[in-house]
Amino acid sequence: MRHEHRYDIASGHIATIEYGSKQTADLTIVFLHGWLDNAASFETVMNELHSIAPNLHLCAIDLPGHGFSSHKNGSNFYPFHDYIDDVYQFLANLSPNRLVLVGHSLGALIASCYSAAFPEQISGLVQIEGYGPLAEPSQDTVTRLREGVLSRQRVRRKPMRAMQSQQEAIERRAKVNQLDAALIAPIVKRGLIEVEHGWQWRHDVKLQSQSLYRMSLEHAAEFRQQVTVSQLVILGEQGFSYLQSFQNDASDSTQIEMIEGGHHCHLQAPFRVANLIFGLVNKI
Repeated sequence: MRHEHRYDIASGHIATIEYGSKQTADLTIVFLHGWLDNAASFETVMNELHSIAPNLHLCAIDLPGHGFSSHKNGSNFYPFHDYIDDVYQFLANLSPNRLVLVGHSLGALIASCYSAAFPEQISGLVQIEGYGPLAEPSQDTVTRLREGVLSRQRVRRKPMRAMQSQQEAIERRAKVNQLDAALIAPIVKRGLIEVEHGWQWRHDVKLQSQSLYRMSLEHAAEFRQQVTVSQLVILGEQGFSYLQSFQNDASDSTQIEMIEGGHHCHLQAPFRVANLIFGLVNKI
């Protein structure tokens, strides 16, 4: 049975889409979406997984600033590490069950860092089109800071424009993400709000600023090495090509699967992704 819920955290609330019962399940799978997406990103995967294993508790969240979750205050630009704290607070209120984290893109970065920092809480990790935190050479640090601050000024000055219809928004996202409109439509509809002159994006505009800091390559490698739970990495054949280079560095305990599709391969092949997740659950 599908239902929606809200859980309080210090900065407001986190909204969820859930399948199954956390009271009767002995394992909960928490899904973390990508940047500017929302919990609807995992609707089709959860639907398939619920059909395969109705006894599991499945929970997809809207990260803060996305979907129906709270926006943070005006001075908060959603630095990456704050998501770890947000997830910690959320999980403390969610369920005492064993936990598997599934993340796509930004969600995969969050899930991997969380699994490294709090291995006692997590029984399994699935990363879709992601493998550890984003990183860059240390010599790029000053440029990163400069560009990040300037991007915040651009966001503050950016006017809010309304779109004429939901369909216009769907077609825009479909073009940007190179997806069929029908696949991206649930994410877009959850991410819109109707205003006087049309439709606007529901997400916090501050999410569109660049980060002020990104980990060094050495720091990111340490996080990947500290993930000790059972781990599955799912990559799209037409996804981000740089991720495929990590296959040579992955540990023997990391299962890497290439599937059809691009960066949103879980939308393009939900049955395949659901079965891969179920396979990991069976192992643990």
